[in-house]
Amino acid sequence: MKKPGWKRILTRTAVIAGVLILAAALFIIVFIQRTLPDTEGELKLEALSSEVTVLRDEEGVPHIEAESVEDLYMAQGYVQAQDRLLQMELSRRQASGELSELIGSSTVEQDKFFRALGLRRAAEASLKEYSEEGKAALEAFASGVNAYIDKADSENRLPPAFTLLQAKPEKWTPVDSLTIGKFMAHDLGGHWERQAFHYYAMNNFSEEKASEVMAHYPENKPAVLDDVNLDIAGDFTEAVMPNPFNGSNNWVVSGERTESGKPLLADDPHLGIASPSIWYQMKLSAPSHNVSGVIFAGVPGIILGHNDDVAWGVTNVGPDVQQLYVEKRNPENPEQFLFEGQWEDAVVHQEPIEVSGGETIEYEVVETRNGPIINEFAEGAGEEEALSMRWTAHDPSKELEAILNINQASDWEEFEKGLENFHTPAQNFVFASNDGTIAYKANGKIPVYDNPDDAGLPLRGWKEEDQWKGFIPFDELPTVVNPDRGWIATANNKITTEDYPYHITNNWAQPYRYERIAEMLMEDDEVSVEDVKKMQMDVKNLQAEEFVPFFLEEMNTGDLSGGETEALKLLEEWNYEDNEDAPQPLLFHHWINEIEDRLYASLPDDIDSLFHGKAQTTDEIFRMEREGGTSVWMKEEGGSGEVITQAFRDSYAKLQEDYGKNPEEWAWGDYHQVEFTHPLSNIAFLDKFYNRKEPLPVSGSRVTVRAAGYDGSGKVDHGASWRFIIDTNDMGKGYHIVGPGQSERFNSKWYHNQYSDWVDGDYHSTLLDEDEGEKLILSPE
Repeated sequence: MKKPGWKRILTRTAVIAGVLILAAALFIIVFIQRTLPDTEGELKLEALSSEVTVLRDEEGVPHIEAESVEDLYMAQGYVQAQDRLLQMELSRRQASGELSELIGSSTVEQDKFFRALGLRRAAEASLKEYSEEGKAALEAFASGVNAYIDKADSENRLPPAFTLLQAKPEKWTPVDSLTIGKFMAHDLGGHWERQAFHYYAMNNFSEEKASEVMAHYPENKPAVLDDVNLDIAGDFTEAVMPNPFNGSNNWVVSGERTESGKPLLADDPHLGIASPSIWYQMKLSAPSHNVSGVIFAGVPGIILGHNDDVAWGVTNVGPDVQQLYVEKRNPENPEQFLFEGQWEDAVVHQEPIEVSGGETIEYEVVETRNGPIINEFAEGAGEEEALSMRWTAHDPSKELEAILNINQASDWEEFEKGLENFHTPAQNFVFASNDGTIAYKANGKIPVYDNPDDAGLPLRGWKEEDQWKGFIPFDELPTVVNPDRGWIATANNKITTEDYPYHITNNWAQPYRYERIAEMLMEDDEVSVEDVKKMQMDVKNLQAEEFVPFFLEEMNTGDLSGGETEALKLLEEWNYEDNEDAPQPLLFHHWINEIEDRLYASLPDDIDSLFHGKAQTTDEIFRMEREGGTSVWMKEEGGSGEVITQAFRDSYAKLQEDYGKNPEEWAWGDYHQVEFTHPLSNIAFLDKFYNRKEPLPVSGSRVTVRAAGYDGSGKVDHGASWRFIIDTNDMGKGYHIVGPGQSERFNSKWYHNQYSDWVDGDYHSTLLDEDEGEKLILSPE
């Protein structure tokens, strides 16, 4: 018998290998596809008391109809887990300091920080304060999440990421939901980083130099610094810092100034941009509820949105709700700290950290009367002194109670009453009702300082006089109802005048977004929904409008090249809009970043990371120089003319290298692009699944109403995480964009279906009485 030749053997081998690879690929596809949640048909959920309908509309927004609030929240937990279980698991673990148990040693230092911060301990304390109604809602929600986990696990249909991580989600608890809520208080900050930075500046720079980079510099150094020798450099290298540009836009317009004759409301919270979205959109209906909007995955209710009568939105107030205290430790007992001449025992929390693939790490968190020591998770923390943090979010609070109440509010009085339990994070609530009312309240638990200077620096943990003096009374928080001008807007800007009797903060956001919103509102006496859509996508850069003329005046143009001269000419002709196809924003933003790099080159990287609000400080230095003053920081680098000129030339040279010799052919969108990256996409082979679409060019920037912050590579990673508009003339319809989509499942049709919508500003309508879509019946039998 003739033996087959080697070519034939290779061919057969290749065919067999190809078949096996194809079979494996088909198996993987089928396996992954079968893990998608059921969105049609009927499923059994034994704990329900009656049948619940879940209708997903064209955008994947679930509309849940239940006959009781317990069934409603149980179904909400089940549905959220269907679409966002991995996000929920990662969120609760991050906030609890338990990521290493899932991820491994790479997240140990991050876990130590969150264990020290104590979000989960604060959540546990908060749960004890909840009413029976609030606890029932949390329990029902957790029951729904666990019902999905049990079903998916038993059917081998958990999200594929759990298989890849060789892990399974643990049972959900009410504390998990509250911990995620506490994490949002952390993400929206309270300025402890700036206090640490101020401490460094006062002890490492001259008084004149330090004063320029402090939000407010006291006339005399407080006594806290006289006999303390803290070296904070390196203490917070592993700390997880909130994005300094976290904020939002919102505004509400009276019916006297709208096309429909009824109030109109807009809101777009600015948070991290990624897959999946931080928000999950839902509509919830029960006999006492009919509410639509968004919520954080892992939390029951609707935190932002509308019902049949009222609508609301928020921006971050950003008050000084975190206070660093310098603590004096007993040299003979490291678990005792000084207070009014006496050594007090601290509370020591045992926080063992389990590490996937490694040994459990024994870890302790020490808590003084002022709060947990937050610089001891880092190597090299001081032995005699330490920094503790007093924070309103450490106190027991009942934000979910507030959410449940405002979801059912029918007018401003009921809504404001509901806000009494919303303590952290402090938020600028704007409100509109179909009865014609518009209103605003800076709501939250805001500390009272006898001396506002105290809020800018670490204080003496051992002195009673340095303790907070209570909190601003609820009835005295900044509030506006039906103002004569017919509109209210906030954009993390300063919200009080000098005659307001309480200190809120000196760390306000740059004013440009608010100023632009005000400009547009004052230009239009008949505002419509379409007008507001355009406003939310507006890209006018008022920072550039203010400073480009000054930069051009300061430029030394004597020896510029032809290309550099052409680039300056383009800036002179600019309309100050950060459009993706324009060259000017590319040049301006690189230029201003290069100026900052030169000004603050003397700051160590770890100290620079504490310099939150740097952009506001830089603006003030520009204004000082423009008005004839002299900045020490500018002077040390050669003066404003030298800094601005050399920063321009360096920026131009880099852009020429990256984008070609002709500035007219440059485009902001060649650099400034969005991708909505998934946290697991850094694993090489997963990138093709989770980041399936090419990055898209994006207009806007950090200072435009259309917020689009970016990292050092130009990747847009921060901005309007949700856009929402409603005309209260039709309370049954809201306009939304949740980029990039509802689902975290990369094989879902709702994974990235709003990717282009977010870039293009294409809104979808969500109805309170939706009757079309994929219908799932959850049945108790």
